[in-house]
Amino acid sequence: MKQNILAIFLLCLTVCAENSNAQSELPKADANQKWWKEAIVYQIYPRSFKDSNGDGVGDLKGIISELDYIKSLGVDVVWLNPIYQSPNFDNGYDVSDYRKILPEFGTMADFDSLLNGMHRRGIKLVMDLVVNHSSNEHEWFQKSQSSRNNPYRNYYHWWNAENGKPPYRYSLFDINHDAWKYDTLTNAYYLHYFSDKQPDLNWENPKVRNEVYNIMRFWADKGIDGFRLDAFQFVAKDTTFPMFPKGFEKDFTRYYAMQGNIHGYLQQMNQQIFSKYDVMSVAEGAGNTFEDAHNLVDSNRHELNIAYAFNGVDLAKPNGYSLLQFKSIFSQWDSAFEHSGWLAVFLANHDQARMVSRFGNDLPQFRTHSSQMLSTFLLTMRGTPFYYNGDELGMTNPKFSSIHDYRDQVILDEYKHTQMTGGNVQALLKNLSFGARDNGRTPFQWDSSRNAGFTTGMSWIGINANYKTVNVAVEENDPNSCLHYFRKLVQLRKNNPTLVYGKYTLLDKANPQVYAYLREDAAGKFLILLNFSAKDAVFSSPTLSAKAKVVLANYVKTPITPITITLKNKMPLRPYEAMVIRL
Repeated sequence: MKQNILAIFLLCLTVCAENSNAQSELPKADANQKWWKEAIVYQIYPRSFKDSNGDGVGDLKGIISELDYIKSLGVDVVWLNPIYQSPNFDNGYDVSDYRKILPEFGTMADFDSLLNGMHRRGIKLVMDLVVNHSSNEHEWFQKSQSSRNNPYRNYYHWWNAENGKPPYRYSLFDINHDAWKYDTLTNAYYLHYFSDKQPDLNWENPKVRNEVYNIMRFWADKGIDGFRLDAFQFVAKDTTFPMFPKGFEKDFTRYYAMQGNIHGYLQQMNQQIFSKYDVMSVAEGAGNTFEDAHNLVDSNRHELNIAYAFNGVDLAKPNGYSLLQFKSIFSQWDSAFEHSGWLAVFLANHDQARMVSRFGNDLPQFRTHSSQMLSTFLLTMRGTPFYYNGDELGMTNPKFSSIHDYRDQVILDEYKHTQMTGGNVQALLKNLSFGARDNGRTPFQWDSSRNAGFTTGMSWIGINANYKTVNVAVEENDPNSCLHYFRKLVQLRKNNPTLVYGKYTLLDKANPQVYAYLREDAAGKFLILLNFSAKDAVFSSPTLSAKAKVVLANYVKTPITPITITLKNKMPLRPYEAMVIRL
C-alpha cells in the first residue's frame, strides 16, 4: 500500500529501446496548428439541457441562461443538436425548414442572442446539418410527392411501381426494416434509409446540392463557426439500385457508406463553403476503411477537417468489452492519422448511452473514479475531443425498466417489431437499458430541487433517480468531483500543446486492465496511466528512472510536489485510477 501511495506522486519512465531514437522524429507543437485541432467540443442536446418556460422541453433561452456555466468548463466549441423547424419524429433530425427555428426551442432572435452570447465568451458554435434526408413534411418532399412530373420529383429517390418492387434496402428506423415506402398518390416507392418520415435526398441532383450550399451560407453568414454533417457518409447512392447480397444488412455500412461521388460532392462543398468561411467541418461516419476516413480529411483533397469514426463507441456491449480491442482500435486510428488528417475522439453523444455506464462503472462506489478516468482518456489523446453534456458530472444511464419510459420513436418501433416477429422482448428491454439512445437524453442535472432544476413543469422524459447526488450544485461544492476534475483536465490540455499535437505511443500493449501511453513532442513528454477495471492492476514498464511529476490524478486530493525516488518496474494502480505524469 505504501508503495502504491508513493507511486501516485512519483514515477518516471525511460522508454524501451525501440523508442530510443524517437526524439529526432517527434512532431513540433507548432506544426499545422489549427483552432479546430486544439478545440474541446462540448455537445449540447437542447431538448434536455435547460427549460426556461416550464413546458418540460429544453430551449435556447435555457442554454443562454447557463452560458456562464459552459464558459466555466473551459470548452472552446459547442456542438448544438438540430433546432430547426421539424415535426420532431426523430427529435429534430427530420427537418421541415432549414431556415426556421422550432417554436418549442424559441425564435430566430433567441438564436441570435445565443450566438452573440457564446461569441462574447469566446465560445464557438457548430450547427448540426441534417442533409442526408429531410422530413416528409418539408416543402421539397411534398412537391416531389405531388406528381411524377413535378420539378422537385428528382430531389428524392423514387422507384415507379410498374417496374416491380425495388431491390431490398435495409432501413435503420423502419418498423419493418424496409427502406422503400410505397406511395399511392404516384404509384411509386421512395427511399428512406432511416424512418419513412425521413426520405433520403437525391445528392446526384445538382439542384439539391445547391440548395444545401445555400442553407449553409445562410447559417455561415449569421456567424456560426462550423457544421457537423449528420449521416453524411450515406448521401451518395448508386441510383441504379443493384441487388445486394442476402444478409447485407448485418454489415450495411459496407454497402451504404462512402459510395458513388461522395468525395466529389465534398470537394464541391469545400469550394463553395468551407474555403470561404473559417468554419470547422466534420461528417458523421468515416466509411469502412482507414483509406475512406483519410480521404475525407486529407488536407490535400480539400474536403473536411475532422473524421468521426464509430469503431470505438461500437465496442461497448451489455456483457462488457475487451480493453485489448479498445486499445487496438484507438491505436490503429491514431497510427493511420499520425502524419496527416485529423480525428474526433469521443465515447458518447446523443445517439449513445451514457459514457460511464458503457465504458466505466456506474455503481456508486466506482462512478466518480471511472468517469474521471474516461475523461482523462478523452482529453489526453491526439485528436479533437467531443464531450457530451452531462458527462462532466458523471451522469449515468437512468436504468429504465419499462418500454413506457422511452420516448425515442425508433426504440418504440423496434419494440413493436420484436413483438410482431416473436422476438425476445425481455432481452430487448435489457439491451435498451444498457444502450438505448434515450439513456443519454435524460435531462441535465442542475441541482437537487424538483426535476433536477431542469424544468418547473413536466419533463418530456424521465429524470434520472440519482439527480439529488449527481448534479452541478453538489459537485461545485466537492473539490474532488467529476466536474472539478474535468475543468482541471481541460486546463491541462490547453496549457500543454503536447497533448494536442504530440506523438502517441502505446505501452504495455498486452495488459488487459491498463491503458498506458506516451504523448510527446519537442516541448515535452507525458505518460498517461489508466486502469479500466474495478480491480487493482499493475502497469509494467521495461525500465524506470528517477524524476517525474504527477500533474493530475483522480485519487489525489492535494497539489502534487515532485519528489525524486527510485522505483521498480511495476506500477500498481487502484480501481479506475488515472494519472497524467510529466516526464
